[in-house]
Amino acid sequence: MSKLAKANVLSLSVPERIQLVEDIWDTIAEVPEKVELTDEQKAELDRRLEAYHRNPDEGSPWEMVRERIRGRR
Repeated sequence: MSKLAKANVLSLSVPERIQLVEDIWDTIAEVPEKVELTDEQKAELDRRLEAYHRNPDEGSPWEMVRERIRGRR
């Protein structure tokens, strides 16, 4: 695999760089089991899951949050 030099990346337009990042992220998302979490991240995920199990009705669905962010509600 050839390496992508920083100068080559900076020569791309902003939309091209955004697309590059999206493409890279897609390759990472294809193998979630390869993404290693720190102990702190694991503890935070456990804390959030436990909070959800204690009160599953607390919080808002993503669709509602997105609408609030976009100012629709």
